[in-house]
Amino acid sequence: MKELLTLYFAFLRIGAVNFGGGYAMLPLLERELVNERGWTTMEDLRDYFAIGQCTPGVIALNVSTFIGSKRKGIPGAIAATTGFLTIPIILILIIAAFLRGFADAPIVQNAFAGIRVCVCVLIVQAVLRLWKNSVIDGLSFALYLCVFLLTALSGVLPVAIPAAVLVIISGMIGIVIGRVRRSGASDKEDRA
Repeated sequence: MKELLTLYFAFLRIGAVNFGGGYAMLPLLERELVNERGWTTMEDLRDYFAIGQCTPGVIALNVSTFIGSKRKGIPGAIAATTGFLTIPIILILIIAAFLRGFADAPIVQNAFAGIRVCVCVLIVQAVLRLWKNSVIDGLSFALYLCVFLLTALSGVLPVAIPAAVLVIISGMIGIVIGRVRRSGASDKEDRA
């Protein structure tokens, strides 16, 4: 029970500052879950982000569910997810109750403009961290470049490729790249 409460309160803290969505949360999740608590590795966190991006829901919420499940199975997933959702739900209810009265106020519009800038910076920081740990050689860079170009040019291509298809194809290519690397490593060992 103590571990479930620890999961709940850790993700309650994370959920309380969940501004900007999943990628903006990566530095906080890394510090809290990898560096301070040691509940996961940065590599696993990146994998959770990749899976969380491909599944329905908010990325950081999905990550909380994955971590909770890894720590304590289904009860851990429920505790972590509930902890993550508690503060945002309360805030959404409060904001919804008063939104009509202040959403058009200049001070609120200015605050949202400032928050959007901050979120952009947090997302760029997360992208740079993910880049550093994901695009590690020529093969991964070639994959990155192909997916980037297909996404960036989707408006001009005769057929837009859905993001889900790009993710599935990239996963399959990743499997092939992994096999090629292992095969190359075993060939080097055989020669030695």
